[in-house]
Formats: sequence, C-alpha cells, structure tokens
Amino acid sequence: MVLLKLLATGVSGIVLILVVELIRRGRLKERYALLWLLASCVLLILSTTKIIEKVSQIIGIYYPPSALFLIAFLFLLLITLHFSVVISGLSEQNKRLAQEIALLRRDLEDRFEASRPSQTAKGAAGNPA
Repeated sequence: MVLLKLLATGVSGIVLILVVELIRRGRLKERYALLWLLASCVLLILSTTKIIEKVSQIIGIYYPPSALFLIAFLFLLLITLHFSVVISGLSEQNKRLAQEIALLRRDLEDRFEASRPSQTAKGAAGNPA
C-alpha cells in the first residue's frame, strides 16, 4: 500500500507540474487547464494525507487506493465531458463560418460578374456589319 501511495503521489505531482508547464509555455489555455489543475491538486492532497482513508470509509470502499482511482476516473469523466462541450461549440461555430464564407464568396462572384462587360456586348461592338 505504501508503494501504491508513493506511485499515486508521484503521478499526481507529475501531472500538476506538467499542466503548469504547458500553461507557462502557452501550449494549454488557462480555461481548459482549470479541471486538470483541480484534479491533480485534489489527487495530490488525497494521496499524501489520510483523508482518502476517511473518504473511502464514507463511500464504502474497503481499499483506499481504489477510492483514489475512482476519484481520478470521475475527474477524467468531467474533463471528457468538458472537452465534448467545447468541441460541439467549435463544430457549430465552424459550420456557421463556412456558411458565411460561402455567402460572401457568392456575393463577391456576383459583383465581379456584374462589373465585367458581357461577352455578347464585346462581340457586337467588335463586329462591324
């Protein structure tokens, strides 16, 4: 159990450091990193203190590291749900932008066609009959 506790503490600490480093380098935006930071901090606190033993007793789990992994799994579900919502919004925004571009392109082509002299007018002017 001590080895598992050390492993959980190490992994939680590495995830926390990794998320902070990704934010610092600008590779991860703060609004998306909030759940990752929360999850890694909670898991780090739970893995380094005796709180996980009390939490596991409350929810009826005999083996405290199992409760820690259950909490980690729930955080991953929340993160997945959050990203699904974000992706759905971006997909809808992408569709709207594509429609606007198509309308603007059609408007631009219509204006270009209207400003260009027609071929029949050129043929009639160039043909002295």
